[in-house]
Amino acid sequence: MGRSRGGLTTRIHAVTDARGLPITLKLTAGQAHDGRSADDMLGTAGPDPAGGSGLRQQPLRDQLAAVGAKAVLRPISRRTAPPPLDKEAYRRRNRIERFFSKLKHYRAIATRYEKHDANFLAFVKLAATRIWLRVYESVT
Repeated sequence: MGRSRGGLTTRIHAVTDARGLPITLKLTAGQAHDGRSADDMLGTAGPDPAGGSGLRQQPLRDQLAAVGAKAVLRPISRRTAPPPLDKEAYRRRNRIERFFSKLKHYRAIATRYEKHDANFLAFVKLAATRIWLRVYESVT
């Protein structure tokens, strides 16, 4: 994917449901901007998506509003007219952070063993499937 002086860099982008279970996964190069990668993932976003710094852009916020969702992210302090912040929805952002924490428990993903992006995405999807199966695992 992306290459820098430190080696290969890759970002994993995810859309999760209300329980923090993955719906859509995508890889981009490490130097790519978050806002551009969010455009094609908006179709799978629910009514309460939480995201990173890419959601701070006003055009992306407008696009989310067009599909009936809202960006839940603390606005930049230097904005002249900051958008309102829903504090209850902002507290639920930890669900996507917990998903990434669970994803990093898989050593092949945390250390990025695979050098080809298609194979690395396959590992990420396999780990996401195991996270889904943990929820529906029988306890008997």
